Parts: sequence; structure tokens; C-alpha cells
Amino acid sequence: MFRAVVFDFDGLILDTETSEFRSFQDVFEKHGAVLELDVWKDCIGTSPSAFDPYRYLEQCIGRPVDRELARAWRKERFEQLMKEESVRPGVESYLRRATELGLKIGLASSSSRAWVEGYLRQFDLLHYFHCIRTRDDVARVKPDPELYLRALEELGVAPAHAVAFEDSPNGALAAKRAGMACVIVPNPLTETLMFGETDLRLSSMAEMSLDEVIARLEKSRR
Repeated sequence: MFRAVVFDFDGLILDTETSEFRSFQDVFEKHGAVLELDVWKDCIGTSPSAFDPYRYLEQCIGRPVDRELARAWRKERFEQLMKEESVRPGVESYLRRATELGLKIGLASSSSRAWVEGYLRQFDLLHYFHCIRTRDDVARVKPDPELYLRALEELGVAPAHAVAFEDSPNGALAAKRAGMACVIVPNPLTETLMFGETDLRLSSMAEMSLDEVIARLEKSRR
């Protein structure tokens, strides 16, 4: 029986990932270069150190870039794009239902605590979570399982009794390495990427109720 649900943040609860990628694409276009998803994909859902877009841009155009100026422009562009974003469909319904079912609710993100909690406060979701673990709390982020294991330790729930909700291959791999069931809910950026082992795939959380998701996962384990 499942006793906890643990959510990723970026791209799953709020699609910051598409805006992040688009803002960097616009930086590249501004400099006469192209940033392809195939180059970007490996850094989705993991540490920012996995890929240096400014170094790659310099390699593409064969000259140095004013990184401070580029970063400022990229940040402004990202913030413009994020004005169009809201919480992904079905997310709050899942959080409310998990609360009604008495499930422990956790969050495990490779982003910083300030980033995650800032958005959760903005959209009035912070109160749903019993535990939040971010890159500030671990030595290794996804696809390492440490974030999930730390969250489950705090929740007091064994991995076999917890479900992870993820949108990226790196995140799904972390959840499975932690020994959890994993439901993937890709966003427009990650929907074409190749995922490894998962237990269920949804187009959005509005597609299926949390009760049905849990029932399907429990049935598959019997």
C-alpha cells in the first residue's frame, strides 16, 4: 500500500523548463547560433553544472561572449515567458486528494530551496508539503537517488510505499534508483525524450485521478 507521494518541481508542478530552454534558444539566436534540444536535453532535471550554455555558445560562434550581459538578457527573457505560465493541469487536485487520503506529501528537486519555495508561495501550494528536499540538502542531485531518499527518510516512508511524479528522464531515473514507483508526466519540452523504466505515463495529471493512478500501480504490483 502506498503511503506517500513525492513530486518533482520544475517542469512537473510548474513548467519552468520550457521557458528556460526557450530563453536560452533566444540568446543563441541573438548571437547568430542555434541551440538544439538534443544538446540541451541531458541537463534537464539535474544540476546546472551538467552543461554550460555560454561556453557552448562561444564554441558555436567562435568568439567570446559578454556573459554578464547575456545572463541579464536571458533572465529578463525567461521572466517574460514565465508570465504566461501557471501551475500545470491537475497538480492542485492531486495535492488536495493526497491530503484527503492521508498520504504524506514530499517534494524532491534539483533546484535551490529559494527557487522552489518562492514559486510554491506564489501559487499558494507550499502548505501542502510535509517535506521539501532540494539541492541545498544533498551532495548529489538527480539522477542520483539521494534527493528522493532524503525526502522519504524525513517522511518516514519506505521507498516501496511511495510514488514519485516526474517529468524528465533524469528525474525518473533517480526515483527508480531510490526504489520507488514512478509516474511520468512529461511537459512540452520533455515529451519527445526517451525515458527508461517507469510505471505509468500521463499526458497531464488532469488525465487520470490520483485514486486511479494509485489503484493501477497497486494492481501492477500484485
